[in-house]
Amino acid sequence: MSYGTWLSPINSSLIVESTKTLSEIRIDEKGNVYWMELRPSENGRYTICSNKQQDDLLPKTYNARTRVHEYGGGSYIVKDNVLYFSNFVDQRIYRINFQENDSPIPITEQSENSSLRYADFTIDSYRKQLICVHEYHQGEHDVQNTIVSVSLNDSSSSSMVTLDSGYDFYSSPTISPDGRYLVWISWNHPNMPWDQTDLWIGEFNNEANSSLINKKKLFAKEDVSILQPKWSPNGKFLYFIHDQNGWWNLYRTTSDGKTIEHMHDEQADFGGPGWMFGYSYYDFDSNENIIIAYWKDGITKLAKIDVETKKFTSLTATEEYTDIRYVRVHNQNVYFVGSSAIKPGALIEYNMETNTKNILSRSTNITIDPRYLSVPEMITFKTGDNDIAYGIYYPPKNDDYEISSTTTELPPLLVRTHGGPTSATTSAFNLRIQYWTSRGFALLDVNYRGSTGYGRKFRDSLKDNWGIYDVQDCIAGAEHLVKENKVDKNRLTIDGGSAGGYTTLCALTMYNYFSAGASHYGVSDLELLARDTHKFEARYLDRLIGEYPAKKDIYIERSPMTHVKNLSKPIIFFQGSEDKVVLPSQAEIMVNALREKHLPVAYVLFDGEQHGFRKAENIRRSLDGQFYFFSKIFNFQMADDVEPIPIENLSKD
Repeated sequence: MSYGTWLSPINSSLIVESTKTLSEIRIDEKGNVYWMELRPSENGRYTICSNKQQDDLLPKTYNARTRVHEYGGGSYIVKDNVLYFSNFVDQRIYRINFQENDSPIPITEQSENSSLRYADFTIDSYRKQLICVHEYHQGEHDVQNTIVSVSLNDSSSSSMVTLDSGYDFYSSPTISPDGRYLVWISWNHPNMPWDQTDLWIGEFNNEANSSLINKKKLFAKEDVSILQPKWSPNGKFLYFIHDQNGWWNLYRTTSDGKTIEHMHDEQADFGGPGWMFGYSYYDFDSNENIIIAYWKDGITKLAKIDVETKKFTSLTATEEYTDIRYVRVHNQNVYFVGSSAIKPGALIEYNMETNTKNILSRSTNITIDPRYLSVPEMITFKTGDNDIAYGIYYPPKNDDYEISSTTTELPPLLVRTHGGPTSATTSAFNLRIQYWTSRGFALLDVNYRGSTGYGRKFRDSLKDNWGIYDVQDCIAGAEHLVKENKVDKNRLTIDGGSAGGYTTLCALTMYNYFSAGASHYGVSDLELLARDTHKFEARYLDRLIGEYPAKKDIYIERSPMTHVKNLSKPIIFFQGSEDKVVLPSQAEIMVNALREKHLPVAYVLFDGEQHGFRKAENIRRSLDGQFYFFSKIFNFQMADDVEPIPIENLSKD
């Protein structure tokens, strides 16, 4: 049977109803393990789970998701049998006392339109307070970010004290083991946290007073990004990651900041871009040695660093996992969320003494027969300006169908463009990718110039070049596969979400290469994005495009809507009605332009969704709808019986 017509057991219902996303591992003082679960089957609810009990820790009416920076993360912490979390509906902090079997009790005040938001929690046991990042929305474009303390007394609505203010953004408040110092990261526009940040330290006035004195910068350099400050258990050193040498490597200093030691020099990234709070790239074992994850050549691995000798040793027992996140350690047990291209994500407990692994939770309980799983290949290919780019290539795979050795048919190709654009695609198990390959599509997941995981120089190469280099690299990746006779040059498609949607729309409006595309909440008007987006990204484009409005002409030139007259390919659009990052109006501008040109177009607006789809029915609809759209454009019969997507201007011939 022809490519694209294959029937696959990996359907959209299986993907959303049987899967969940695991993240943000935490361990309390007794060694109990906690983690977050995003559940599409519960309307995209985030809940908190533990190895202490089978069910989740939150009542079904609560959703542990913060909206600080809009992307959230860092929404909970557990200490002394008490759970504190940010609730999505009202953005208040709640507590649950496990010993008293409490229902959630709010400890911060109610605010109009959820204008008071909290994230990135740490507990100060000495002064009985919770310290976190606070975000106050006084108006649509008047947002203040600070570091605050929230008293943990017995009242239901506690007092709050500002510990530091004056910067545009804050993250990573961290208390020294003796309770004397607080360190944190801060940065100002136009920087993003992966561009340039400052590491600060302050001393608490006394054990009864939550104010800070003697505040000073510990480390700050131009064009240097700092990640995850963390005190050693004995409090002797403060460790942190920065990229002064061109890669996010691990360093340490003391409270006076006079000496900075490099723990291990490696051309690999030991951290990633701070889109969200709550990441954990390394932790300490019982001997105060460091267990750390590092990204190199498209693969994530775990290693151990001896803090005395600085000896670096790979943990080879964990190499079956090629994507590793949220590293936590308790005694000799290492916890992380691990997966590979053919191994679904799971929360792993690895014991370094016995060299054994135990699975605490799985992202899915469904077992996929390997006969339907495409094993990817890491590829490198030449692109513009004599540079190189990277990709993960997945060939079609479904052993129920045999491809004749005499056939001349080649598979259609879907090029995926990741979001960000300061982000990266990984080899993590992804049923949405296998959905396509098990139906007969080839798929190329592109890490274009500007992606993370390949060092600072590669990441910075997209500066002033967004909408150029990323598009060139997607086309170059497809051309590479065409030249190798692996895909059909007449059936090349492209899709992406958010920034990936922008790359997709640029490719379809500024180049006549791809045959069709799909935009998931993609940017079509850079001026609208610069003027209307939220505070966290309000100056993001200064580095990617240029300062606005001084470089207004470039914004206009790089906007897909400017080049609508050149558009000659069908596109399907998926959009959330409450998206504050990319407003629905951007999608509708492009849709109307395609209508006027009488080109095939489909527009699916999901009521109540924001930037990224979390509800099961919408994830299913977008996945099936995109495949349905391509089947009609390329005139092949889709094997699945799915609800049709209305397509305007589709030829009836």
